[in-house]
Amino acid sequence: MSKPMGPIPAGFAADDDFMLLIGGRRADDLVEEAGDTPLFVYDLGLVRGRIARFRSAFPGVHLHYAVKANPFPPLLERVGRDVDGLDVASGGELELAIAARADPARISFAGPGKRDRELAAAIDHGITVNCESEGEVERALSLAAAAGKRPRLAVRVNPDFEIKGAGMRMGGGARPFGIDSSRVPGTVRRIIDGGGDWRGFHIFAGSQALEASALIEAQQASLKLAKSLAQQAEAAPPLVNLGGGFGIPYFHGEQPLDVEAVGAALAESLADRPKILADTQFAIELGRWIVGEAGVYLTRIVDRKESHGKTFLIVDGGMHHQLAASGNFGQVIRRNFPVAVAGRFGSPPEEEVSIVGCLCTPLDRLADDVMMPKAEPGDLVAIFLAGAYGLSASPQAFLAQSHALERLVGAAD
Repeated sequence: MSKPMGPIPAGFAADDDFMLLIGGRRADDLVEEAGDTPLFVYDLGLVRGRIARFRSAFPGVHLHYAVKANPFPPLLERVGRDVDGLDVASGGELELAIAARADPARISFAGPGKRDRELAAAIDHGITVNCESEGEVERALSLAAAAGKRPRLAVRVNPDFEIKGAGMRMGGGARPFGIDSSRVPGTVRRIIDGGGDWRGFHIFAGSQALEASALIEAQQASLKLAKSLAQQAEAAPPLVNLGGGFGIPYFHGEQPLDVEAVGAALAESLADRPKILADTQFAIELGRWIVGEAGVYLTRIVDRKESHGKTFLIVDGGMHHQLAASGNFGQVIRRNFPVAVAGRFGSPPEEEVSIVGCLCTPLDRLADDVMMPKAEPGDLVAIFLAGAYGLSASPQAFLAQSHALERLVGAAD
């Protein structure tokens, strides 16, 4: 019995020859220009459409891009021009953000386990450090004093709540992320009294939420928490990063997030915010919601085989490039991402197949028992939802396979 796939995102179509178009370009032409497969293609037009939608739904709220979602340098440089800030989570991402010519004052650095040299680099550039522990605060103050700098320090808060239904929970209970909310006011005072430039709160409770009501509830709880912490610390935060958590539908039966409902509720809450937050700037930090649906992974069929009545299409890519689509990146029960035969896009299905990668492991399965148009060796397969947590979140060195190529389309201003 065939298994369902997730929905193909809006914004993709076929030409008269039924060839998939990405950013208005034929998939086979993009592969020819790149010189090989596998190939990730990112449609900048779809990315910019998402950013415009956010601006419309959240007037006055800053938009930050979470670099970990997709750090491809040409994409990062373009996105960096259109958002209000870049949030990095490693020294390497910090270097990429600087190389993308982002204003250091608009970069923040989160993540546990920052090494002294990474903290020193952030302080030297004037980047805001989202401190994950009291020990990190002390190290940052010490490093800054030694360098004769005034560090820009925010406090990442481990809230007492989480986003209900989130695919990945980042707050509530014992966590390696952030400082427990009960200890935050004292930490803020330590930063201010220690000569630091306190930049505010970073409150990130979870990710990949598709229920507007859950996000609305979490944002309201974050505002209440920010008020309480600011009052206890007797210091108004310059910025409150409300985190993100906006999900995209990967699997059959999932529905897109009603972003406009979330924006309307937040606008109402901000209009009635307490006096201590009157001059605070608010931001939302998004990654996958901005870029996830704009990416396609193109891989070529190299073999077609039958085994015990099942048909396998074996491609030249696999989980070493697109771990999430293989089901090995957080799925408990494996489900299918949306896939298509690029040269027969929109054609009716004709056969049940499983699409597997080139790695010598049964884990390397990109689509399981799906209905597809007839495909042969040489045809291109498109794996959608490849714009976030794709190549950079996959074990590229596994079995010494070659790295995938990447391409940005629709980049003309």
